[in-house]
Amino acid sequence: MKLNELNDNDGARKGRMRVGRGIGSGKGKTAGRGQKGQKSREGVSINGFEGGQMPLHMRIPKRGFNNIFAKDYAEVNLGAIQKAVDAGKLTATDITQTELNAAGLTRGGKDGVRLLAKGELTAKLSFTVAGASKSAIEAVQKAGGSVTIPEIVPAADKHKAKHRSVQKVIAAKKAGGKQG
Repeated sequence: MKLNELNDNDGARKGRMRVGRGIGSGKGKTAGRGQKGQKSREGVSINGFEGGQMPLHMRIPKRGFNNIFAKDYAEVNLGAIQKAVDAGKLTATDITQTELNAAGLTRGGKDGVRLLAKGELTAKLSFTVAGASKSAIEAVQKAGGSVTIPEIVPAADKHKAKHRSVQKVIAAKKAGGKQG
């Protein structure tokens, strides 16, 4: 067998059906859409629409709670970090989210990394992470390392500041109205 003789198995790549290309194609004229009606027209988006009846996905009961304010942390265990150190994937002693990402230990975590204490850590490492469990901090300190959790200062809440300034204007008007 030569390189120019390589090909896919029969049926591995099926060509797409070209619709509306004459009656001989088998999908000509109405192109498999049938006669008239909304679904035969272009630009129809009625997925889940049931003619005004409450759609099934809205009728069935919902369960649980989805907290839209939940923080998204990439969680990493100390045991996994120790394995990466032993394998030579993690060489730095000052570890941040970028080093953990480069070593392939974390993915995602738009709000940072959270250390968890599963496994054992023997290497002396210092971490700068968004969060850590108490037992993880103790385990890192026991190994001779440190955990730094930077304090996040929230941005000034513009709405509250605006609300306070409006309240001051209203109070000043009331005070001025009573005096004059």
